[in-house]
Amino acid sequence: MKAIYLLAGCLIAAAASGPLPAQRTTAKPVLHGRHWAAITGKPLAATVGAMMFQKGGNAVDAACAMLAAACTMWDTLSWGGETQALIYNPRTRKVIAVNGLGVAPTGATPEFYKSKGSAYPPATGPLAAVTPGTPGGLLTMLAEFGTLSLKDVLAPAIQMAEGYPMDKETADRIEKNRDKLKTWRMSRLILLPHIGGSPEGPSPGEVFRQPDLADTLRKLVAAEQEARGEGKSRAEAIEAAYERFYRGDIAREFVRGAREEGALITMEDMSRWRVHLEEPVRTDYKGIEVYKLGSWTQGPVMLQALNMLETIDLKGLGYNSAAYIHTLCQVMNLAFADRDFYYGDPYFPPEEPLRGLLSKAYARERVKLLNPERNDPEVKPGDPYPFQDQSNPFRRYLDQWPLPGAIKIEDGADTDSFLAGTTSIQAADEKGWVVSVTPSGGWVPAVIAGRTGIGLSQRAQSFVLDEADGPFNVIAPGKRPRTTLTPGLALKEGRPFLSFAVQGGDTQDQNLLQLFLNVVEFGMNIQEACEAANVNSFQMRSSFDDHKSIPGRLEIHERTPAEVREKLKAMGYVLDLKRATSGPLNAIFFDARHGTMWGGSSNYGDDYGVIW
Repeated sequence: MKAIYLLAGCLIAAAASGPLPAQRTTAKPVLHGRHWAAITGKPLAATVGAMMFQKGGNAVDAACAMLAAACTMWDTLSWGGETQALIYNPRTRKVIAVNGLGVAPTGATPEFYKSKGSAYPPATGPLAAVTPGTPGGLLTMLAEFGTLSLKDVLAPAIQMAEGYPMDKETADRIEKNRDKLKTWRMSRLILLPHIGGSPEGPSPGEVFRQPDLADTLRKLVAAEQEARGEGKSRAEAIEAAYERFYRGDIAREFVRGAREEGALITMEDMSRWRVHLEEPVRTDYKGIEVYKLGSWTQGPVMLQALNMLETIDLKGLGYNSAAYIHTLCQVMNLAFADRDFYYGDPYFPPEEPLRGLLSKAYARERVKLLNPERNDPEVKPGDPYPFQDQSNPFRRYLDQWPLPGAIKIEDGADTDSFLAGTTSIQAADEKGWVVSVTPSGGWVPAVIAGRTGIGLSQRAQSFVLDEADGPFNVIAPGKRPRTTLTPGLALKEGRPFLSFAVQGGDTQDQNLLQLFLNVVEFGMNIQEACEAANVNSFQMRSSFDDHKSIPGRLEIHERTPAEVREKLKAMGYVLDLKRATSGPLNAIFFDARHGTMWGGSSNYGDDYGVIW
């Protein structure tokens, strides 16, 4: 049997926040491989990726199989969620963006939610749902860029739906949310198999069965196999599965079950929705091309931050010194203020001013606002329109930002909503395919739609209801919410350099920015960079629930030296000390000198990698 190196999922405290020498001892080893790498949020899902490579599949096949497995395991997402990906195609030497984000359903208007007394769409339940995007995203990626059949790729997920040993993290999440799950019929039947017992949900190690989901996945395979039997091509056969999910019997049962619980989704909503393959946005940071998804995600935030940081001597500040942490936070606050105001669905008017937001000239002007001495709790969005030779049509809202109703809390505030949901998937192969995915949605507690076994997404909560609260992200039927989901991919001299992603809501691009700088500016290897202590600001508006802002609130590692902590407090920060200060992060570094791959994953949580 071929040997493989396994990235252990051990739970060990993160690194101290002082300067890290090269090749520092890490809690987990770097993964070294020549042929392929598969890293994701659960050990079983990473194993599934390895199985696809062993079948002769490429990185896209592996990523799709890992996605299917993670959704089946309810690893902070399920099959009704959304899938966002960046794919490097070695044949064209181009990066492709995959937009698998669902849309607001028929009837989802600001007036509808306001009539229910809501300031925002709810965080959970049937009225938080957008149309499912993950099935379409997976099927499109597989048809366009994969090599294996859907039957091969879904086989492990079907086997898992028939029964897999429950992990402790998910078991704990189900038990914590049992009261809410009891309010939805199919969620109660599937996720709480021991009603009245203790626990009511599955126990760690117990075989957890989802017969309805297994049946749904078999239907997708049956549609593919029937089309192949009729002489259809591989891609056409996978498209037949897509049709069955969004326009056939699966869609009908999904809509029936969702509406039974009070969701707004219609058959027309399902039928109209399509995956978009897009041109990603990018910037150049000291000769490295960094790619992110467009304004329907928060991805451009990292590019805006890099454009500002490129003007600053980061090494001279000293890694994780008070001056370095302060600089990062102020730059991120500036970029996120722009996100909160200007980002939204590019398929709906008005058009987002991305050209101005990502211009180097705008970054040079924006960074002049940075106060080197203190945190600025009143950071506002800038005006990128002059940098694309236009006038700002929303100046009236910009001048009154923030709205009086924006929630601001200085201390003692809960930050859980900033960190909701999500997992990440990284895959690469020796032919040059690289895939970076940040799927999410339909996490526990989710409404399960009828006999499909599929949990509804909760992504509608990321919309706003008033134009003055963000003119590009107001909910409307058929519109995508601006999401936090943001995989990263970087090229150097036209070749893959770094593939990286993380879970963690609004903290994602903060963590990814720091990982990137750890490698590029401070020379860390990929495992050191994944384990390094991060900082997270909560000054931006949360993308979840009540969209609160917590100016000055800063999460830092508990081992941050007292001297650094005191300096940060003097700068106006309220510190929240944590043992774990990032996602966890998953990444692959491409060693051009040796022609090898280096895999890394944070040293806590269940994230796991397999490499060969």
